[in-house]
Amino acid sequence: MIERGLRQVAVRLRETRAELAIVDEQLGQFADDEQDAALRALVSETPFAEVEHREARGHADAMRRHRARLAGTIADLERRQDELLDQLAAHL
Repeated sequence: MIERGLRQVAVRLRETRAELAIVDEQLGQFADDEQDAALRALVSETPFAEVEHREARGHADAMRRHRARLAGTIADLERRQDELLDQLAAHL
């Protein structure tokens, strides 16, 4: 039962880490878009440019929150994996 739990946690860790890698790439693009929009808003000083900047910032912030949730999930899974490994070692 412990080994099955370890396998399940390992699969979830692998999947979540893969998702985090994708999110990191996307976050880089969103952050670049946010910076570009901020610069355009500063230079043009038009309401439309400010709206674009707010939208870009909103997308980047949402991606940052998603990344933080994934990082938290990974930390939880790693703790669970450690607990299971301790249980397995205790049974050996």
